[in-house]
Amino acid sequence: MELAYFATGCFWGAERRFWQLSGVLETSVGYMGGNRPDPTYEQVCAGVTDHAEIVAITFDPNLISYRRLLEEFWVMHDPTSLNKQGGDIGTQYRSAIFTTSEAQLNEALATKDIYQALLTADGIGDIVTQIESAVPHTYWLAEDYHQKYLAKNPNGYDCHSSTGVLFAQK
Repeated sequence: MELAYFATGCFWGAERRFWQLSGVLETSVGYMGGNRPDPTYEQVCAGVTDHAEIVAITFDPNLISYRRLLEEFWVMHDPTSLNKQGGDIGTQYRSAIFTTSEAQLNEALATKDIYQALLTADGIGDIVTQIESAVPHTYWLAEDYHQKYLAKNPNGYDCHSSTGVLFAQK
């Protein structure tokens, strides 16, 4: 098993996209990358924690690669949009990848370069995704009502926008 952390704006829709992938064993949503211990949703939304809304993914690398998770990550949101996704605005909605190994970090940076080339060819701006090690950060589990929110509320708000550019190697 491996663990991956992604921030793509609102965590509800991202969690659903990831839990639907074969090889993803478990997902949860929470907060990471900020400076306040044990933050609440209200604190995160108020912008006083500097945490991002995060999807934590436990996956079996024999069934799905970290690269495949990254390919999904890049296309499920707009990584060129700083601190917002669609109508959701604030640092909690930033694009971020927190890696759990050097191999994950290298793969995240490599796929960023590939996707940036595709975006540039389409006349789209620079990727602003924060990419760094998860090591200095604590993942704080979000409140229970956020967990698997779109399974509990199938018609709920799925707040993702995207660039419309598919991930594919040239």
